[in-house]
Amino acid sequence: MEVILPQLPSLNLLMPEIILTFLGCLIFVVDPFVSKENKAFLGWLGLAGLIIAIFYSLGLWGKDEIIFSGMYAVDNFSVFFKILLLVVTILTILISLRYLKVEEINMGEYYGLIILTTLGMIIMSAGADLISIYLGLELMSLSLYVLTGFIRRDPKSQEAALKYFLLGAFTSGIILYGIALLYGITGTTNLNGISQYLTKEGMTFSIPLILSMILLITGLGFKISFVPFHMWVPDVYEGAPTSITAYMSVGTKAAGFAALLRIFMIGIVILKPHWIILLWLLSVFTMTVGNIIAIAQKSLKRMLAYSSIAHAGYILVGFIAGNEIGLAAVLFYLIAYVFMNIAAFSMIILLCREGNRGDQISDFIGISKTNPYVAFAFIIIFMSLAGIPPTAGFVGKLYLFAAAIETHYIWLAIIGLLNTIFAVYYYFRVVMGMYMKEPEGEIILAPSSPMLNFALAVMVIAIIAIGVYPGPFIDAAKASILPFLEPARLLALL
Repeated sequence: MEVILPQLPSLNLLMPEIILTFLGCLIFVVDPFVSKENKAFLGWLGLAGLIIAIFYSLGLWGKDEIIFSGMYAVDNFSVFFKILLLVVTILTILISLRYLKVEEINMGEYYGLIILTTLGMIIMSAGADLISIYLGLELMSLSLYVLTGFIRRDPKSQEAALKYFLLGAFTSGIILYGIALLYGITGTTNLNGISQYLTKEGMTFSIPLILSMILLITGLGFKISFVPFHMWVPDVYEGAPTSITAYMSVGTKAAGFAALLRIFMIGIVILKPHWIILLWLLSVFTMTVGNIIAIAQKSLKRMLAYSSIAHAGYILVGFIAGNEIGLAAVLFYLIAYVFMNIAAFSMIILLCREGNRGDQISDFIGISKTNPYVAFAFIIIFMSLAGIPPTAGFVGKLYLFAAAIETHYIWLAIIGLLNTIFAVYYYFRVVMGMYMKEPEGEIILAPSSPMLNFALAVMVIAIIAIGVYPGPFIDAAKASILPFLEPARLLALL
């Protein structure tokens, strides 16, 4: 009897994932043989591997294949997020090289865990099946629990890790219940299979189906930090190492939105009339609550934490619009958000030294008098976060709100615009302190770190360059969202 084995996909389609898996394991194996003073070598090893992974990812652009029996997608959408998340990881390692020494957490497993976290995020973004998305989410989450509590001597870091673990484990269960319900209804966990079954049966409403939808929104809403699933964010962001806070603030959002797009725009797109109402409310509450509470913060890390919540609400506007401009704007805004948010947290690292975390707004008062270049960089970053031209953040918000207006979500665009005005106040309150007030004491920057300075310079230049010349990035975003436009057209024909 002849046994026919399933044909394995070409290794070239999986080279970025293979490289990250090998790289993460290699760092763990080599780590015991590297002295504590030379752990930066593992960071450089990680950077080399990440650059190679980007090279292979670029070679996958234009592919459109579903592999592993329909569980994993290799398309422009997954390639877009591979490259974005690899860039996030490179920037994070660059800003970490000196920071780990200052915080006395210069351990090699830090780099290995970051790379495995990135692998989980990439699997989430490329998952064409609920099981593969869930596996990626768990790999991401388990690694982040450890990284959040990496400053083991700091009670805040331990508290942050415990809160994140408990709430994260609870949320994973919620997502799993949503997946189980959807599997029970459709008999499959494949997103295309789910869509075909619901369309064939004409299932636009049933109690178990709506419950499954709500559970999935709740679980992914926790990872992305929608209100009211945001309560963990300020404490975890404040307690985690600042470099990990920067990494989490952009990486988990990018992976979460990638999974949200795949599940809702492919798997359960037929339920759009129901989930669009919930997401509209979530967007409004997320923008408004995040911005209002940010105004009262004295800690810069907590202010940026609430700001990141508000930005999740802005990004959701493009998702709700659901047209080509809106979905492309989601991806474009994530590009801008990566540079401006990691840059903002990098400024805190710039002031971090022994005895001073540099994470209070008061630490930056009068800094323009002693460090004008630092103050100018912060102005560019805050301009982009607030959505002021000619920055990447302005172009991103312009496309998001334009998409909302084009699809007749006028009030959503108006609420988003009003929230942007609120944001200007608390961002420029920090700027006013830098320029309009005298220093409360001596402002001492941390010892110079060439890699941190280089990463900051790259991010500030990118913020301006993307704002002035957004065309190539918009084109890449439009080419990446093609898988989601076809199901929408099919739905319109029903």
